[in-house]
Amino acid sequence: MKKVEFHPKALATLRDFPEGIRRELGQAIFELQKGNHLSMPLAKPMASIEKGVEELRVKDVSGAFRVFYFTRLSDRVLIFHAFQKKTQQTPKHEIELGRKRFKELYNEKD
Repeated sequence: MKKVEFHPKALATLRDFPEGIRRELGQAIFELQKGNHLSMPLAKPMASIEKGVEELRVKDVSGAFRVFYFTRLSDRVLIFHAFQKKTQQTPKHEIELGRKRFKELYNEKD
């Protein structure tokens, strides 16, 4: 089973999500740890951030929530950005922040 490594700011954001959202995301992350590939509607590629990056997509009555992750390492899953989505299209600043945090977490571990 793969280890999960969280960017500290992504983890802090996840902890503020509603309980039901946290549970659903936790189940999805557990599947990623087991090496399972997730697909639509739960997961979607985010090549605009980096090749191999995907996003978890969960929503409830309080809104839509997104988590960017990377699984193409043999021993770990990187969770590097989380946010509540308020528009149809992912805001550019969220993509930029995702790129920045991915580089921080990925480069820190190599």
